[in-house]
Amino acid sequence: QVQLGESGGGLVQAGGSLKLSCVASGSFIRVGTMAWYRQAPGKQREWVAHVIRGGRSNYTDSVKGRFTISRDNAKNTMYLQMNSLTPEDTAVYYCNARVSRFGAVDRDYWGQGTQVTVSS
Repeated sequence: QVQLGESGGGLVQAGGSLKLSCVASGSFIRVGTMAWYRQAPGKQREWVAHVIRGGRSNYTDSVKGRFTISRDNAKNTMYLQMNSLTPEDTAVYYCNARVSRFGAVDRDYWGQGTQVTVSS
């Protein structure tokens, strides 16, 4: 089994910062590309950013220059540093990872999500 656990969400004022973490645990060979998604109330889940094992990353336009995604492969952990937050960033943030397991096809796993609320 593979579990993804997010942490670091909370309530922050506009202009503030938060750092999210996502840890992969369980039985697996390796964690490939990791990503953050978010879902605001009444909206579809959207991709925010992703990072490959080598560290190269990409971001959706609305967070470029404000968010930084990173990972620590030794700890199977991914981070999202979020700065200059606005109320439009309010959402549940989900961790996603492509995981390789013995005797199984690589597949994506999801965390339970962590709430980020930005007040104006």
